[in-house]
This record gives sequence, structure tokens and C-alpha cells, in this order.
Amino acid sequence: MADKPTAAGAAGRAPTADEPGRIRNVVLVGHSGAGKTALAEALLVATGTIPRAGRVEDGTTVSDFDEAEVRQQRSINLSLTPFEYNGAKVNLLDSPGYADFTGDLRAGLRAADAAVFVVSSADGIDGTTRMIWEECAAVGMPRAVVITRLDSPRADFEATLEACQATFGDGVLPLYLPLHADGGEVGGLIGLLSQQVIDYSSGTREQRDPDAEHLPLISDARNALIEGIIAESEDETLMDRYLDGEDIDIKVLIEDLETAVARGSFYPVLAACAGSGLGMAELLEVLTSAFPSPLEHPLLPVTRPDGSSVEPLTCDPAGRLCAEVVKTTTDPYVGRISLVRVFSGTLRPDATLHVSGHGLADRGHDDHDVDEKVGALSCPLGKTLRTVDHAIAGDIVAIAKLSQAETGDTLSGKDDPLLVHAWDMPEPLLPVAIQAKSKADEDKLSTGLQRIVAEEPTVRLERNVETSQLILWCMGEAHADVLIDRLASKYGVAVEQVELRVPLRETFTANASGHGRHVKQSGGHGQFAVCDVEFEPLPSGSGFEFVDKIYGGSVPNQFIPSVEKGIRAQMERGVAAGYPVVDVRATLTDGKAHSVDSSDMAFQIAGGLALKDAADNSQVSLLEPVLEISVLVPDDYVGAVMSDLSTRRGRVTGTEPVGTGRSLVKAEVPEVEVTRYAIDLRSLSHGTATFSRHHLRYEPMPSHIASKVTSAST
Repeated sequence: MADKPTAAGAAGRAPTADEPGRIRNVVLVGHSGAGKTALAEALLVATGTIPRAGRVEDGTTVSDFDEAEVRQQRSINLSLTPFEYNGAKVNLLDSPGYADFTGDLRAGLRAADAAVFVVSSADGIDGTTRMIWEECAAVGMPRAVVITRLDSPRADFEATLEACQATFGDGVLPLYLPLHADGGEVGGLIGLLSQQVIDYSSGTREQRDPDAEHLPLISDARNALIEGIIAESEDETLMDRYLDGEDIDIKVLIEDLETAVARGSFYPVLAACAGSGLGMAELLEVLTSAFPSPLEHPLLPVTRPDGSSVEPLTCDPAGRLCAEVVKTTTDPYVGRISLVRVFSGTLRPDATLHVSGHGLADRGHDDHDVDEKVGALSCPLGKTLRTVDHAIAGDIVAIAKLSQAETGDTLSGKDDPLLVHAWDMPEPLLPVAIQAKSKADEDKLSTGLQRIVAEEPTVRLERNVETSQLILWCMGEAHADVLIDRLASKYGVAVEQVELRVPLRETFTANASGHGRHVKQSGGHGQFAVCDVEFEPLPSGSGFEFVDKIYGGSVPNQFIPSVEKGIRAQMERGVAAGYPVVDVRATLTDGKAHSVDSSDMAFQIAGGLALKDAADNSQVSLLEPVLEISVLVPDDYVGAVMSDLSTRRGRVTGTEPVGTGRSLVKAEVPEVEVTRYAIDLRSLSHGTATFSRHHLRYEPMPSHIASKVTSAST
């Protein structure tokens, strides 16, 4: 029996490019379930990179069970799959489709020169896909649309095409139409420019002339496509010639189409079915012929690490080295792996590079300004890393064991350090309080969290000094679950979520008197201190004031600061529910001392007791933090957002239109009501709204809520 064929050759030889013009950096984007990963695998099959749609590891295709695990990992991580086709090296980046992993999506957009929007013919377009399209439009990124899952019983190509055109706007036109067989399944494509049928029904790609019944299907769509291409043509006479009835040469149309796609003004729509391989050859032609090379993509702004200007860089392999870490992962066997996009120069193994920081120090990612030696360079295929001897400007490569560099860092020459302008990363707005499950986990927690922060630029780590809680700020619930699972599976740290405590404040609502008496006698020197203190509330934000009104030396001068110190210490500990006391004036009016037994510590204790006594004899109010919430939301959901904010005890302070079809809603909302707002808003707006938050002030908490908080703390 013959040995089972494997992809050992494909897995062992990494695709290479000797000049930037041969490179295409393309990112797949779209919602989860649209078929991005299946499409990427079908492209690997079509180019002979792997023998079937599956992962190759050590020359062997892994089992279906393992493949399901790989697909799940790829659905939440940015992954790179390079392959060769038609003389070009294509670096295909598969981005996650979940809204929680927007950071990896933004990294994919940063590394790529063009984007393929994958839209399911069975599920349509979600809000996240719409927002990504707008982001690409803002920077002029070339785009194409692939309508997938044509083999689904719910597939509706025509309706999905109409939805794409309505959502994405002008310039979204199909190059091919699906051809349905007698049984209803899609067995081929109709090329609108070539007016040819590409038949996949036999399992191989065959091209032939259309049948008579196909011609009406072609006519209207072909005319719309040609008019769309001509509208983008730089030849101003072309439209007049076409309207006069001239049959425009198909080569001219294709050249104008490719030019318009490359400059990001025309967006071809293709049809594909990953399972059968239908449409793969047509998509590969667009990727390699219409999408731009790195030479055509403008480089990002670059400065010195100190902010001083430098001459603009070009995508030149012989130029100054400038690269950026776009993704950091950790492999249990290899260690840290950095996915790097080279913008200028040539990256070689064993070189010593300068690592410059990325401007995310507020999230726990310290800015870097260190030298580090590069190890081996590799080109990934699944979990297999294929060694390469260099990476030129425009290419994307993996580097193992960069111990200092993190996502967003710039790599440049040791003697010529540079810093690429940091990209905008979404702010993590879901706070999750965690704690180690055991003492052993607690000892390893710090190291595990440092690695998580290095991998995830959308994570912010906070140690809240008021509540003593360790808080992970995440993008959403799924993001938090993945991080906690990663701590356990990769770093051996078991943690659990605990209830988040919002830092409150306490204050007096009326004047109160407090008597502090600390007297103890137990042989030798005793402890003696008595003080009387008047407390009165101050306006919000006033802080603490201490007034000395001692007459006749009832409290010796050297112990008056001790009383103040004791009051301040007790204010930090709280008097009702364990939260700091604020906005109070304390007036020391009287007291007693002993010539032998009085001491600094005794009067500190007495001062604290005076505060507690005053609180027992008066009403103490809880103050809660109030945030200003700014919600950017489509007009269709403005009413729902405003109503939801009202149910959270929020006060809407205004709305204003922002661009077309969107509004900015501003409201003041207690922080305790919006700890899970990142999740709730996404559900409310179907993923189309975003928000920001910042602290405004503290306000009295309603008594019925405050009583529950106080009861829970006792």
C-alpha cells in the first residue's frame, strides 16, 4: 500500500519574494461564521500549499478534532498564511470575526495593503462589518467583497449582493454571477466581462461559452459593471465611446478595473464556495493582479523615538530598516512569537535591532528603548514555522523569542532608531475583577499577566488601590473568558472572577459632634487621650479641612497634629461601609491629656474614635462616582440607547448628529450602573454603537441603594 500523500514539500519550503512588487498583503475581514477561515484554507488548497482544507504539521494533515480546535483559535486570533500564485507571494491575514477581538482586526488592517470582506450569503452583513468598511474607507484601503457559503440551504446571492451595495455604497459591483444547476446547487460562475461560463460541476474548472438561456442573465449586470469601470477610468473619452455603441476592448476594461481596485475606488464582488473550490481561481486573480503591492501603499509616519523628524521612508529593501510588531503570541514550546511587518530595509536573522515603544504605557505596556538580538525568521503555515533567511521591505515574517518587543513596537537599526506612529487601538471598557484561586497561583499571577499584557494591546491591567481588586479591562465577555482561559492553559495560573467593587465615598450630611476617649492602664505607662471634635460637611470636591480651636492647652500643642493624623487615617478606612470619607471639616474644640500617659499614638486613636462617634450620632451619606458616557450610535438605535440610559439612572445631556446616519448621545450615569455597558450596548445596537467614558464627580447615592451597600458591608 502506498504511503499517504502529505504536504511535506509545501510545509518545508516557505514562499519568498525577492522584490516588494511581487508581494501582496491581504487581510480577510468579516463577522464570525462568514467563512473566512474556510476561504483561507480553500485558497491554500487551490495553490497547492496544502493537500486539502486542513492544517499541516510536520508534514502531516492533522485530524478533524484538532482542526476544530485550530479553527476556534483562529477565530479569536490574527493568523498569517503565506502562499505563492502567479509569480506573487500573498501574505493572507485571517482576522477574527468577533467584536471582542477588534485589536487583532486592527492589527490585520495595519499589516495589510488591501482587504477582502467575506460576507455569508446565508447570514448577510452585521454591524461590525459595516464599521470595518468605514475604517478602511477612511484610509483609502483597497477592498473586494467575496460572497461565500453558496452551498448553504439559506444562501441568497442576489439579496446579499443588494445588501452589500446598500451598505457599502457606490462602486460595489459583481465580476461574476453564480450559475445554478438543475438541482438548485451552484455549479459554476458566469464571467460578466469575458461572457464565459466557468463550470465547476465536474470537480475541475472548465471554461466554455454560455448557453442561450444565460445571455439575459448576463446583459444587465454586464452593462452595469462596464459603466462602473468606465466611470473610474482615467480615459475621459471612454464613456462617450461606450455610449456611442463602441465595443470596448476587454483588455482595456480589465486594466482600468485593476487600476480602480488598486487605488481603492472600485470594489469588485466575487462569489465563492470554499467546500467545492468554486471561485478560488477568480479570487486569486484579483488578489495578485488587482490588489496593490507594498510599493503602491503609502508608508506610515515615522519619527525618531524622541519625536524629532526624519526623512520619509520608502518601501526599499536597501533602505533604512523599519518594521513593526503587529501581533504577539506565545507558544508553549517555541516561546514568544512576534508577527512583524517590514516597511523599509531588510530584516535578517542574528541582527541586533533597536526596539522602540508604542505609546500604550497607560495600559500596562511599558514604552521600550532597548536593543535586542533577532533570532530565526520564519514563515508560518498553521503551527509549522518554516525558516526563511531574510524578509524584505513589504513582507511579513514571524520572529521567535524577542523577549522585549511587544505588539505595536517598532524595530529599527541599532544605530538608527526609528518610531512608527502608533495605531489607534480600541479602549477596553469592560472591567473584570479577578483573583488567584490559590497561594501557588498567586505567586505565578504577576508573570502570567505580564505576558498577557504583552500579547494583547487591547487589555489594560489595573490594581485598584481603594478596593484592593485586580482588574482586567477587556473588550467584552468573550475576550475576558479567553484571557482567563489563556492564563490557565498557557501559563498555569488559575484565576476566578469576583464581583467588581466600584469605589464609593462617604460624607456627613449634617453637623455632628464626636467624642474620642482612649484610656488604658495596664502597669507602667498607660495610654490616655481625650478629644472633642466638631464635624461639618463641605461642598463637593472640597476635600478635608482641620481646624484647631483649643484654648488653655487642654490638648498639648505637640498632640494636635496627632489628632488630625488619626482622623485622616479613620477617614481612609471609612465609618459606614468601609469607603473613604471626603468633604468634611473637623474642628478640634476640647480634650484632655495626661502628663505621663498621653502620647502621639494615643491621640491618633482618640481622633479616629471621635470621627466614628460623630458618624454614629449623625447620618452619613454614600457618594457614588458619576461618569459622562458618550455613545456614537446609528440613528435607528438612538431612541433605544436613550431609553436604556434612563433605566440606569442616567441623565441624557444632549444629542448631536455626527456624519451621515449617526448621532452622538451624551449622558451622565452612575458608574455602578454601567460596569457591563460594553456588553449591553453591543447587544442593544447589534454591534453598531461605540462609547467612551470619563469620570465627572461624586454624587449622593439614593438611600434605598445605599442601605443595601451598607448592609452588605457589615
